[in-house]
Amino acid sequence: MKNISVLALAFVMVLGSLFTSCEAVKNTNKTQRGAAIGAAGGAILGGILGNNLGKGGKGAMGAVIGGVVGGVAGGVIGNKMDKQARQIDQAIPGADVERVGEGIKLVLNENAIRFDTNKSTLTAAAKANLDKLVTVFNEYPDTDITIFGYTDSTGPADYNLKLSGERATSVKNYLASKGILASRFTIQGMGIADPIADNGTVEGRAQNRRVEFAIVANAKMKADAEKEAGK
Repeated sequence: MKNISVLALAFVMVLGSLFTSCEAVKNTNKTQRGAAIGAAGGAILGGILGNNLGKGGKGAMGAVIGGVVGGVAGGVIGNKMDKQARQIDQAIPGADVERVGEGIKLVLNENAIRFDTNKSTLTAAAKANLDKLVTVFNEYPDTDITIFGYTDSTGPADYNLKLSGERATSVKNYLASKGILASRFTIQGMGIADPIADNGTVEGRAQNRRVEFAIVANAKMKADAEKEAGK
């Protein structure tokens, strides 16, 4: 499992040493200092990642960055996302699980969900892996999930855009059929955008036929985190 949140931690540690050495904050309490450090660290992390996202910022990574809360509440949310990310990683070894800021970017490529060329139908193996994901999503109900569908570069771009949306919809419909609230999901077809492998090879095209998830805190999780941070 990749863990970009380590980068945030490094910045927070540096900022923490700067904040705690300033005379102006010596009389503030731990929560106030944590909020200031967390907000500043989150802003720096978001800026650095945002500058490196390029066009990919429109996909799962961009959606996760857009859900940043910051401050002490953000730290509370991040701890919950850490646990969820570990469980997803353990449940689906073929998945690419990446903790970013206060959310999770999850890529299900050919190792977890394989789509045949020009198809949006879920295979038996894909359903088996999604069943494992259902268990984790049920354990953490206070999240919003955006599903991004992708294709390889075979065929016209407009056809691929439609097909990618159908792939994301197939995943959403299956998860919903297993009891996950459909209202938690947002669907977006990305077509041939943001390839993760070489479209010039059979293996690369198979990897590009994938779905990605952006998992972020919903309004309830944010409100609960604010309450916990205020204690």
